[in-house]
Amino acid sequence: MFTPADQALERGWPGRIEGDRVIQLAAQTLQAFFTGGSSAREHAEYPLDSVALLAPVLEPPTVRVFDDVESFAFANPAAIRSPGASIMRPGGQLDVVARIAAVIGLDGAIGGYTGLAEWHAPELAAPKDRDFALLLGPVLDTNLEDDFDWEAARAVAELNTRLRPGDLLAGPPLARENDVASGAYEFAFAGLGELRASVA
Repeated sequence: MFTPADQALERGWPGRIEGDRVIQLAAQTLQAFFTGGSSAREHAEYPLDSVALLAPVLEPPTVRVFDDVESFAFANPAAIRSPGASIMRPGGQLDVVARIAAVIGLDGAIGGYTGLAEWHAPELAAPKDRDFALLLGPVLDTNLEDDFDWEAARAVAELNTRLRPGDLLAGPPLARENDVASGAYEFAFAGLGELRASVA
């Protein structure tokens, strides 16, 4: 998802990055793109350096956070933030856990992968210590190679329920940073780009 930098659209448009340009796709959201069979007409073309990349899914139906392949906890879908967002410190210490997240596409299958930074305020009582910010992005890769058993995690998530396009499955921690200072935050995901934010 992206917006031309000079328009600052809140929801933005789906697009495909090709080298140093972004091709706008004729779908309202990434979920709609998946539902349409992962194909859409091409619209306008934009230089990559003239757009802002947004969270691939701004309003996921659900977010499941896995610490191992067999168990997960639900996270707050309303906490999704786009790359470059300002993360407000709830008070006191602020920690962050970097993860890869799978995005569910058509028919409950995994449609692609993106970066996720899960913010924690350990001085607050659970579950309010971790339901305020999930930084997602910057891009979605449909063929990411990763050691985590995503299909097993997907099967656990789907057991006795139904996965919908846009559902997020966050994998186990890649890195943790405790007591993040105010200012710029940046984490590089192999194959997925750099996820940046400002911490207030």
